[in-house]
Order: sequence, then C-alpha cells, then structure tokens
Amino acid sequence: MEQRGWGLPRLLGLLALLAVQVPRSSASSYMGLWPLPLSVEMSPRLLRLSPENFHIGHDSSSTAGPSCTILQEAFRRYYDYIFGFYKWHRGPDKSHAAPELEQLLVSVVLDSQCNAFPNVSSDESYSLLVKGPVAILKANRVWGVLRGLETFSQLIYQDSYGTFTINESNIVDSPRFPHRGILIDTARHYLPVKTILKTLDAMAFNKFNVLHWHIVDDQSFPYQSIAFPQLSNKGSYSLSHVYTPNDVRIVIEYARLRGIRVIPEFDTPGHAQSWGKGQKDLLTPCYHGHTQSGTFGPINPILNTTYSFLSKFFNEISTVFPDHFIHLGGDEVEFQCWESNPDIQKFMQQKGFGTDFKKLEVFYIQKLFNIISTVNKGSIVWQEVFDNNMKLQPGVVVQVWKYGDYAKEQSRVTAEGFPVLLSAPWYLDYISYGQDWVKYYNVEPLDFDGLGQVLLVRDSGVVKMSEAHRMPTRD
Repeated sequence: MEQRGWGLPRLLGLLALLAVQVPRSSASSYMGLWPLPLSVEMSPRLLRLSPENFHIGHDSSSTAGPSCTILQEAFRRYYDYIFGFYKWHRGPDKSHAAPELEQLLVSVVLDSQCNAFPNVSSDESYSLLVKGPVAILKANRVWGVLRGLETFSQLIYQDSYGTFTINESNIVDSPRFPHRGILIDTARHYLPVKTILKTLDAMAFNKFNVLHWHIVDDQSFPYQSIAFPQLSNKGSYSLSHVYTPNDVRIVIEYARLRGIRVIPEFDTPGHAQSWGKGQKDLLTPCYHGHTQSGTFGPINPILNTTYSFLSKFFNEISTVFPDHFIHLGGDEVEFQCWESNPDIQKFMQQKGFGTDFKKLEVFYIQKLFNIISTVNKGSIVWQEVFDNNMKLQPGVVVQVWKYGDYAKEQSRVTAEGFPVLLSAPWYLDYISYGQDWVKYYNVEPLDFDGLGQVLLVRDSGVVKMSEAHRMPTRD
C-alpha cells in the first residue's frame, strides 16, 4: 500500500468526527463535548467544583470497587486532567459561588470486566446525570465508564473568576461504530514508545478505541521477535530502533487502561523486504533472463519453509497481542519478480494457474488464513484480497482504503457478507490549500447501495489513515 500518512504534520484533533455525526445546528450548543454524545440535555443551572473537596469514587451499587485497576487509574487521571496544578490553589469566596458538586459516583451495572481487554463487542455505553451535590455515571462495563469520564471532564470549565464550573446535565451516549481507529506506521518512521503512549492519550480524549499498529514494512522491521530475533537485528534501522517484548507489553497495557485495542499489522506477501534481511530464503529471488539479478521480491509462496516460518511467527504474535484480530495486509503485491523466477513459473504450471499470478497470491493468502485460524485469531485484510476473487473465510474483515469509488467497494464487500472497515476518505496526509479538513466531516460511511448490508459497516467501523502521533494532547 502507498504510504499512509508519513508526510507533513497534521492537526488531528478533528478526528473524532466519526464517533457521531450530527447536524451543526443541533451541536452548536454543546461544542465543548467532543465527539457529541447521542443525547444531551443541559441546564443553565451551574454547579461549582472545589479541587480540595471534589471526589471521584465508586457508588455502593457498583460491581467494581477499589480493586479495579482500570477505574482507579482513570479516577486519578481524570482528576488531574480536570484540575491540573489548580488543585493546590484556593478558589474564590464560596459565599459568592454556585452550589457545589462534591462527588462523581461511578456505578458499573454488569460484570465490570476490570481485568479484561477490550474487544470489538465491548459495551461503551453510559449515562451521566449531573445534578445537586452528587453526579452519577452509570455504565454496563468499565469501557463505558472511561468514555463517560471523558465526557464529564469536557463539561467542566473555569468561569471569569477562576471557579471550576459545570452545568447540570443529563447525557446518554453510545458509539455509532464499535471500531474507531487510528493507524500509525512505525516501519517508515520509527516512533519512540513515549510517542505511541501520547498517541493513545490523544485517542482516549477523542474516544477512539483501536490502535492499528502498522508495525513493520519494506523499510524496517522494528518488532523484536522472541522466536526470530534476527528479523529486527538485521531488519530494523538500528538496534536502538526496535520494540522489545517489554515495549509491546507497555503499549498494550497502556491502551487497555484507556479502553483501546491494539491490532498489529504484519503485511505480506508484499511490503516484506525488511523480513528477508533476517530470514534466509523467505523472499523470492528475482531473475534477469536466466540469471539471478541479486534483488528480491515478495515472500516466496512455493516453499514449505515459508509456511513453517509463518506458522511459528504468527503463533508468537497470537500470544503477544491479546486482540482477536491480526491484520494480514495483502495489498500491492508486485508480480514482476514472481514472473521472472523459473521455479515459480514451473509451480504455476503444476497448479494450473497459467500466467495468472493473482491465483498465486490467493494460494498464499489462503494458506496464511489457515495459519491464523490455527492460532484462534481473526483476520483483517486490505481490499485487494477481496478484489482478487478469493473465497474468504467467514468473518474475515475487509479494509477499504482505495479512494476511487469506495462506496461501490463497500457495496460489493458487504453484499458477499463480509464486514468492512472504511479508511479511504481519511488519508490525512493528502493535503491541499485552505480548510481541507472540511472534507472529512462530509463523509457518511453508510452512504452506499445495499441498505440490507449497512450493519456490516455499522458493526465494524472506521479507521483514519494517519500519522497519529501528531494528534494534540492535553500536555
């Protein structure tokens, strides 16, 4: 795939646009809320908050308690977000202030899932009632609490006297799409772990819930494999530009505490030049006439050793990344090297593929699907895999990235019964003069033929193709 967002820095705070889409007129009164919740009732009646008195805690009816690390960390984090350094300063004379909001009590109604990882079915719904001395935040799971805390923090502002103030409000919210993602590429440009963590913070502020980690590509292989350490030893930019097992654990846990899934992408059979530096005989030798040219093409799909390696490698990946899905890529496979290789030509004839090298790619991807199924993971692929008329396994998710006529592509994919992730309209490095961000707001993901299939998009989601570490944070 062409480069996804590795260009000029972009201001990505606008990216919450797809969490909910509403007419501007209905949103104008609540512009402090981002993204706008499903239902907002806001009273002109004001309450004040005193940093020295205000408390976020568990309601007595909650299934979660002080042992719930996700919530305890979130309570501390959001108290700091709200008050910052002001928490040690005295406010104005209380006799001239509004009634005080003293507590935000959190109630988790169902099994809290405090020790779980978020998944595509995670319930992020919540309700928030701000009235009188105690505000109540209710959610079925901890994931909804995290989203509700973000909304609560956005309601608070300082008035002209420096008093922390909030309007009495009644909010009910749930996401429009269960998959709201940001793609980062750490192969073309290595991102320090601290930058990835700041990206996760920014995602949480905007209620994004999937980090699509395009972790390796042609340019470099920074993922440090336990089973195959030579992949990063020889394929990374340098030994200091790698992600160790501990680095990956830190990213995944940091994401979990913010209700964010981490889906890794290991794109093959193309985009794999860096793999070949540390794994002998993995890539296809290219030929010039009857002699090897000294260059290499995509992964060699005709060798048993290829699949033995991939089986062991993805078995490791399945244990390192807890999410159900692994992104397998499958885009932009150049066939010239395969076409030049006499061994592959012979294999093609034996299989009855003729000169249709798309069939060879399908042969490879099918074997890869089988490997992923063996390790009990689900697969996400770029749209080319579907476009090659491959018989996909049920549940394979197709990610539409080509801008062209992406609505028709959505129609074709969903008509075949496959869920879709839509990325095509949000290449944030495709810039132009003026207010080009407006175009991102004008996209309706469900605007395609096939109303019977819209749930296959609604139940999957949207992904922004971006250099996501440029998203502004609260620092």
